[in-house]
Amino acid sequence: MNKGDLINAVVKVVGKKKTAEDAVNCVLGSITAALKKGESVTLIGFGTFKVAKRAARNGRNPQTGKPIKIKAKKVPKFTAGKKLKDVVAK
Repeated sequence: MNKGDLINAVVKVVGKKKTAEDAVNCVLGSITAALKKGESVTLIGFGTFKVAKRAARNGRNPQTGKPIKIKAKKVPKFTAGKKLKDVVAK
């Protein structure tokens, strides 16, 4: 399922494509904005979106084999909730 498929699924509930598109964009935008501020987003039963810090580390250039330094950075992380895990496991 991609974003367009998700919008089409919401259209079945709300009736109008523009309203469904706005709703999906609002949810995704709100999650993105919260993560940008460093906050976590918890959807009970579904899961938690949060920002994880990845430490600086040494790597290797796959073309040359030379060692390189990889900078520390923040990455988004999703942890599935219990209900989602149970549904997927069946």
